[in-house]
Amino acid sequence: MLDLQQTALGGGAFTAKTVSYVLVAADAGTTVAMNAAGSTTITVNTSLFAAGDRVFIQNIGAGVCTITAGTATVATSGSLVLAQNQGGELNFTSASAAIFFQYATPASGDIEGVTAGTGLSGGGTSGTVTLNINTPVVAKTDNYTVGTGDEGKLFSMNAATAKTFSIPTDATFNFAVGTTINFVWITGVGQPSIAAVTPGTTTIISTGASSVAPLLRVANSAATCLKLAANSWLVVGDIA
Repeated sequence: MLDLQQTALGGGAFTAKTVSYVLVAADAGTTVAMNAAGSTTITVNTSLFAAGDRVFIQNIGAGVCTITAGTATVATSGSLVLAQNQGGELNFTSASAAIFFQYATPASGDIEGVTAGTGLSGGGTSGTVTLNINTPVVAKTDNYTVGTGDEGKLFSMNAATAKTFSIPTDATFNFAVGTTINFVWITGVGQPSIAAVTPGTTTIISTGASSVAPLLRVANSAATCLKLAANSWLVVGDIA
């Protein structure tokens, strides 16, 4: 009577396994608990269970336990790989197919996802995620005014005559304070400078001979433009 009550309530008998295991018909309505130090599998075959049968699976060992479709089909929206203290219900929809409903495993914190912002790539919404600095090199051969999406980029110049990398006013495009934009003079006899589109509105300071419009010193030199405040930028690097 107790076994029937437990089965009706989704409990049933409890069996502990320490090695990989193939489910049998008698497992219907019971809990199969894997307890192994190494990796194991629980295999699901056809013609053992009927539609509506359930098998509860737990992994209480340190080794991961993988629910494996043998001759049956096993679908899930969660994971069939169970870490220690994870589990779920194997629900049969026919004699040859089952759906595994994994029990929710709450995260230890409240972060639900990491989105890569400007200048970054990577991120994710589950597991261990990585963020990488994304600094594409954009080749230019003529005057260029930076704008939306240029944060953190590296611009190279290769021109036969002098060219200018221009910084717009905040009214044109309001970069966030702390934004950096990088410039390099790769080759070509045209010496690039960094200047404001509207000097009366946007202030550029540097240690260059012309503080408000510094030049990249020689071919292969580089500089970084850093936004200090509204319409205020600092240029540092190999400048003249």
